[in-house]
Amino acid sequence: MNQHHGEGTFEVKVTPVESAAIAGEPELSSMAIVKEFHGALEAASKGLMLGAGAPMKGSAGYVAIEKVAGTLGGRAGSFVLQHSGTMHRGMLELSVTVVPGSGTGELSGLAGKMSIEIAAGKHFYTFDYTLESPS
Repeated sequence: MNQHHGEGTFEVKVTPVESAAIAGEPELSSMAIVKEFHGALEAASKGLMLGAGAPMKGSAGYVAIEKVAGTLGGRAGSFVLQHSGTMHRGMLELSVTVVPGSGTGELSGLAGKMSIEIAAGKHFYTFDYTLESPS
């Protein structure tokens, strides 16, 4: 397997989703996410995020699942990303990982981790990944 590294930007739109399961719980939220990736990853994604705010200012947590479809390093297919993020007093810890076995098409066998940075209102990603060679 070859190690690959890709970088780029993305735009994200987050829309609240009503959920009877969390109605009446103001610290809980459910959001639909839609992204457009540019750079090494030229793709679109759709997903669902669940969040929890905390009484302590600057503290929260979220989990999300997002399906990404497009090209990565010129290879076409789709894959799923799993997010887990926590913020404690403004310090963010984030893990974004490819769900094992979720790659399709030329992205079959994809594994890796994505880092996300937000600077001056713009979203950037770094993606370190491997692709199994076709059998």
